[in-house]
Amino acid sequence: MKKFDDWNIQKKELDGGAVKLYKAREIWWCSLGVNVGFEQDGVGDSFHRPVIVLKGFSKQVCVIVPLTTSIKNNPYHLPLGQINERNSFAIISQIKLIDTRRLVDKVGMLNQEKFTELKNAIKNMF
Repeated sequence: MKKFDDWNIQKKELDGGAVKLYKAREIWWCSLGVNVGFEQDGVGDSFHRPVIVLKGFSKQVCVIVPLTTSIKNNPYHLPLGQINERNSFAIISQIKLIDTRRLVDKVGMLNQEKFTELKNAIKNMF
């Protein structure tokens, strides 16, 4: 069973947090939380998941794509190679607009070649 009540407590704390400075291509731990149905959740007690910032719209909001280490052979899981010494995949079907207060810790930067590949895969999805 999903821990909606636990997430709601953390979400209230996030809402009072600080806006984060970010750039496209950056990889961040993000408080994605507990979501409905098959929407991508964060993991563990903190409900965090690594994400890549695709595009910023303002200081307050940006578009992200969640990452996973789960291997799935479908067009919506794009292999990105090693991130923090783990094979990582972008879940392009789970693109999401977030408030930047959800961003927790910057992990690194995706190289330009992989970022271009990611953007092209997203364009081809539509």
